Amino acid sequence: MVIQTSEHTVSSFDEELVHLAQSIAEMGGLVESAISDATNALVRLDHPVAREVIARDKKIDEMQHRVDEMAVSMIARRQPMADDLRLIIASIHVANDLERVGDMAKTICRRTLQIEEAQISPKLYNGIRHMSDMVLGQIKTALDAFATRDDKAALEVCRHDDEVDAMYNSLFRELLTYMMEDPRNITACTNLLFCGKSLERTGDHATNIAEQAFYVATGRAMVTQHEDIRTQPKI
Repeated sequence: MVIQTSEHTVSSFDEELVHLAQSIAEMGGLVESAISDATNALVRLDHPVAREVIARDKKIDEMQHRVDEMAVSMIARRQPMADDLRLIIASIHVANDLERVGDMAKTICRRTLQIEEAQISPKLYNGIRHMSDMVLGQIKTALDAFATRDDKAALEVCRHDDEVDAMYNSLFRELLTYMMEDPRNITACTNLLFCGKSLERTGDHATNIAEQAFYVATGRAMVTQHEDIRTQPKI
């Protein structure tokens, strides 16, 4: 990942901007690992791994506070303008979304701890894994777009959000059918349903990050272009 920053006459300001960008990248890596590990814990019903992911969430929270402190300090001391101000403000929003994704991973793990061995169709777990792979791809693309100021990649993340929603709706229908066929699976399937919802929300946070990437790259709010995004052909 190549992090793009501006060049300033005060080199220490450049260093601070690079440090801020690196902190976002590091936080993104922790969050991606949390979602991946949470999914593996769920699919394998690996309770020790689930507990480990829950414990690691504290570090993600600490990193968000660190990013907030850096950003506020830079605004107060440097009084940035234009591109720099956009980047710093956007970094605060991105860190907040990443922290929420960490919470989604923690929620999945807490649900995993409530699931005991049950005769649940493997394809339901496959659906969860496929959904996890999709949202992880969304997060990675959104973070890369933010780091490189790639507005086109940011738009692609938003275009693919409907696919995540469609996958969740399909998983919902499958789980509902399975519960109706065998009421003994209601508890386990309900927990899986909440896990799927957490992944769907993770996709929404990836979209939020992409919107910030678009804003940093163009200076415009993507929200004003949502209708166009739905109708533009995919590249």
